[in-house]
Amino acid sequence: MNEIIPKTMQALVLPNPGKFEIREVEVPKPGPYEVLCRVRAVAICGSDPEILRGDLAGVWPPSYPFIPGHEWAGEIVSLGEGVLNFKPGDRVAGEPHKGCGYCRNCLEGRYNLCENYGRPETGHRHYGFTYQGAYAQYDVHSIKSITKMPDRVTFCEGSMVDTAAVSLHGLELTGITPGGTVAIIGPGPIGLIAMRLARAMGAARLIMVGRRSRLAAAGRLGADFLVDFEKEDPVDAVRKITNDRGVDEAIECSGAKGTFNQAVRMVKKGGRVALLGVPPGSVVEELPFKYIVHNELAIFGSRADPNTTWKVVQLIASGQLALRDLVTHTFPLEEFEKALDTFVNRRENAIKVVVEPNGSEER
Repeated sequence: MNEIIPKTMQALVLPNPGKFEIREVEVPKPGPYEVLCRVRAVAICGSDPEILRGDLAGVWPPSYPFIPGHEWAGEIVSLGEGVLNFKPGDRVAGEPHKGCGYCRNCLEGRYNLCENYGRPETGHRHYGFTYQGAYAQYDVHSIKSITKMPDRVTFCEGSMVDTAAVSLHGLELTGITPGGTVAIIGPGPIGLIAMRLARAMGAARLIMVGRRSRLAAAGRLGADFLVDFEKEDPVDAVRKITNDRGVDEAIECSGAKGTFNQAVRMVKKGGRVALLGVPPGSVVEELPFKYIVHNELAIFGSRADPNTTWKVVQLIASGQLALRDLVTHTFPLEEFEKALDTFVNRRENAIKVVVEPNGSEER
């Protein structure tokens, strides 16, 4: 694959907190053990509006100007020094975390919890958060943060890999009981994918807790029971479905206040709770301390997707995990403002909105 790489590209740039614009910027060059990719699809994540508004300015991102975006797929166009196992033309999906590689957590494979987080001089990268991201026609990524995709996995599906891998990481931490019952709180993209993964991992019954169009979507996409929290108490409803035994696992995917407490009270004695939703920093949850102790409940926090991206790619390629129907809208990069509005305000029952910086892929 020989091609002329342009000197400049279109990118979504945050010039300062709360503002964004499409700018012409230089195409980055890959360093050692990095690749330059043509970005073909970037999915809007629930954390992106927070970054775009400047809610975490000084941390996410640490400085301006900044290019956000971290749920992406594309094709390699050039290699940095030392790259051996990738070549131009390879289709890849990206993930946001690259650890320093030498702290204790990284050595244990928990690079999502790198002890040198936010210190780029150590080699740490959190693409789209503390380091330049993928809302651009080209992007540089470490070879440690990309996974090859077979041709049968589309770029749109590839942009969903990060979301799916986040769900899978949480389910791997918690475990899924074969033949058991799982409750999922929050039918957003992570919750809907967690529902499908739980089924693939052996769950016999799936209960989705939510409301409105997304709860209805969960019914169409595979939930066995729907609980509308606007119409009934979700804990009571889940307990009724399980004859008051409780579910084997409760997967919290919304990050809303009160749902952690609900998840704890939904599980059986000896049950497990996974926390995939990310609440605002102001949320402090009250929990039934004695209830947790006496019932030996296990609670797992879950962050990002360490070591699960390749698994998701294989699940998609084998047909065991469907993601394509969750992408409800696609937009070119120049229509990012419309794409963002569609995602944030859930226009036309939007679930996942994907931006295509280099044109649409034939699907």
